[in-house]
Amino acid sequence: MTSFHAAIVHPDQTVTYCGEVDSAHVETARAIAQLDTTPRFTREHARRPGSLFVLRDDGDLDWYEPLDAAPFTVRSPDPAARPVPGKELPEPQDLPRGGGGGGTVWIPGAIRIGDGSIGGAMDTPGNPPRVTLHTTESPAGGRYLESLSSYLIQVGSEPQLVYCPVTDRVAQLGPLTQSGRALRNDGARRTNREGMVNIQIEVLAYAKSPWTNGFDPAAKPGWRSILAAARSHGVPDAFPAGPPGRYPGPDKPRSRSVWQGQGGFFGHCDVPGNDHGDPGALDTAKVLGRSTGGGGQQPPADGNAFPGAGQFGPGANNAYVTRLGTLLCDRGGRRFYSVGPGPEWGEADSLATEAFQRAQGWSGSDADGLPGPTTWELLVTGRGNDIPAADSGRPTLSVAHLAAAAGKDIPAADGHTTYPDEVRVLEDALVAEGLLSRSYADGSFGTKTRDAYAAWQRSKAGGSYSGSAADGIPGLSSLQRLAARHAFNATS
Repeated sequence: MTSFHAAIVHPDQTVTYCGEVDSAHVETARAIAQLDTTPRFTREHARRPGSLFVLRDDGDLDWYEPLDAAPFTVRSPDPAARPVPGKELPEPQDLPRGGGGGGTVWIPGAIRIGDGSIGGAMDTPGNPPRVTLHTTESPAGGRYLESLSSYLIQVGSEPQLVYCPVTDRVAQLGPLTQSGRALRNDGARRTNREGMVNIQIEVLAYAKSPWTNGFDPAAKPGWRSILAAARSHGVPDAFPAGPPGRYPGPDKPRSRSVWQGQGGFFGHCDVPGNDHGDPGALDTAKVLGRSTGGGGQQPPADGNAFPGAGQFGPGANNAYVTRLGTLLCDRGGRRFYSVGPGPEWGEADSLATEAFQRAQGWSGSDADGLPGPTTWELLVTGRGNDIPAADSGRPTLSVAHLAAAAGKDIPAADGHTTYPDEVRVLEDALVAEGLLSRSYADGSFGTKTRDAYAAWQRSKAGGSYSGSAADGIPGLSSLQRLAARHAFNATS
């Protein structure tokens, strides 16, 4: 059985060594991270087989490294420029606007992560300035900004900037006047070092769900600070290769003449020598800082008028949903969100809204988890009762503990227990729901407990899940629903 070194990389890049663990521990960590309701996700090391990272929304990065792995060192960046044949490096006084030292080097207010040594001088500083947009293929919100930045540093694939569209926070890993390391070369030509500047931005998002959906640049000072920095280097407000394409979708042409000869905003999908399709079909007007309006996507100027019931509920994806989640978090609902509020309506929005409504003493259809005019008015004006804190006198069940118990108890001999106290509370609730026989409520998360919990997940009260989402392994949303009917608290 393979053994691993276990360590935690903190946002300040200090490392806590946690000792050695076995492969079962690593697989349990991987399984927990793959739960939809767990605030973490995994990444494999692209150049180091067996090395696993678990990125957490509290900003820390868990790192599992095989004991027998060959030594690996992230290469130091080459500080020198490598002139392209036929192109002499211009003198500083000959550089276009921004290239001679007048542009922003470090964005005020950005969170600096790492030592700033990620790249070097540009190879073609006489070519036009540019911004290259990536997506991290990860969740947003929380402090994923920090853990994702740590991951990019550890694997040597740093951009200059990392941006979270949910929290509007900006991390800066290196100076804007030097290259990043998030692109592949185009043959012998170093695409990271193309142009007077090549400001690379990793946006916490998935390419298949464009981060500009529900995004209002007028309400995002962090994003506007990025645009101001790019413009200080003379980056044009244009997409010379055209808007990034839908992902997944057909590949766009990657024109060398456009990439090398024109300035502006490019997607990773536009860069010669690369094969990634991100950042997806972005609204280019919003990327450039223009609020496009229309479609009920932008809140009114005063932000307080009730936008109508149609803006909320399953299928809703707009800025009002983000505003609702932010207001609910401010009123005690943060524990319902495994990641920060976002534009797409989810179970967390429903649970937090219902909790706020019940805090007002409402019940029945008045506490249905969908905001009406009165709920909205209380939230935007700061009136009414806050969502009460989780009852500290009640037992707390952890999704991570229950998933680990299922992973270990089911394949073990009958009666094996991992977290028996928490499992017994869960089983008592399932007995009360009529889903589990009392004789099986023994603290062991066996197949009977798994099947009973799967029945709870499929029930209307449990969330009406189906397929792989009703696999009998507790997720945060279904566990919170059970906790609301029985005397315990639920946490990820």
